[in-house]
Amino acid sequence: MAEKKVQLAVNVIEIHGKKMLHVICRDITQYKQSEAKLKKMIDELSYSNRELEQFAYVASHDLQEPLRMVASFAQLLSKRYSGQLDSDADEFIDYIVDGATRMQSLINALLEFSRVGTRGKEFAPTDMQAVVEEVIKNLKISVQETKAQITYGELPKIMADTSQLIQLFQNLVANAIKFHGDAPPKIHIEAYCQDKQWVISICDNGIGIEEEHLDRVFQIFQRLHKRDQYDGTGIGLAICKKIVERHGGQIWVDSAPKIGSTFYFSITDEG
Repeated sequence: MAEKKVQLAVNVIEIHGKKMLHVICRDITQYKQSEAKLKKMIDELSYSNRELEQFAYVASHDLQEPLRMVASFAQLLSKRYSGQLDSDADEFIDYIVDGATRMQSLINALLEFSRVGTRGKEFAPTDMQAVVEEVIKNLKISVQETKAQITYGELPKIMADTSQLIQLFQNLVANAIKFHGDAPPKIHIEAYCQDKQWVISICDNGIGIEEEHLDRVFQIFQRLHKRDQYDGTGIGLAICKKIVERHGGQIWVDSAPKIGSTFYFSITDEG
């Protein structure tokens, strides 16, 4: 006979002045079996995610050296023999240099993406205002070149991985600066508390995003613009999503073309 799981609830009740035991017995065998299956699936998924992160790190790390060699020799060919071969050869060498350079950028971005889960630091008390001030300092050249205006309201202190929070804000603010329209970028950062979570918004007056692309922007290697319009690897927002999820939150965006975008992310008060 198969083993059964039961749940007992026992209470003392009084009927006509007499104390009696009130016992409820429930068969929870199926519930426990479903619970065990769910736990197994979660454990397998967590293990699979760790394996994928480790694979991405090792694969991208091991690709660095041979690719660096290809890029170095291609650049050497370009410097030493440019103009000495026919025009087609010069063009082909330029393709090799450009391709190797872009591949290096993609590999570095993939390494950065994999490190979010595998190289994260312990959560510590973090002042978001200090984080934003650090980010503005890091982006000083871009701010000056574009005449960007960055303002922020009162920001909370939370438990977080400080370095990852800097990376999160820097990616979002850098995007707001990069994808600006004809007018200088205006960026405002706000925070409010909702259901024991902080919700942070980064609002800009940039070029905006078409509605049909809103779900794509947080996927890895997704680019909405041609490379000659805006540079980048298409991984920055995927890194943001991974950082936010590590902190127990979610990230989303509201946007309208030619009006601007507001990126939101939630983060628990405890981290």
